[in-house]
Amino acid sequence: MSNDKLDVITKAMELAEHTLRVTSNCNRYPKKWRFSLVDKMQNKALEIYEKLHEANRTDLKAYKRERLELQTKAITYCDQLLFYIEMSHKLEIISQKSMQYWSKMVCDIKHMTIGWRTKDRER
Repeated sequence: MSNDKLDVITKAMELAEHTLRVTSNCNRYPKKWRFSLVDKMQNKALEIYEKLHEANRTDLKAYKRERLELQTKAITYCDQLLFYIEMSHKLEIISQKSMQYWSKMVCDIKHMTIGWRTKDRER
């Protein structure tokens, strides 16, 4: 599995790209939110990809615990990014439609990762 590009990793790449595009738009995210919100959102989106990619490269038989920890960390980062997206909506930075689309991207990755982790635990 380590050489296969998992769907969840592809989706995490798409999420990172989407997050970077949206948050880099100064018309949408004014500079006053750059350090308090934007940097965190960008970092979380990139870290989700990084943890999933690292988990995929970690041998399940030899390093099961480490792999499960990486998957769990990615799930936690999804929860944190969801909070930042919701906060962006509450602060009227993004629309309801934008929040729903972006949140669905994150939730899809989160649920795929939970499924992947569950299968790994059973092996």
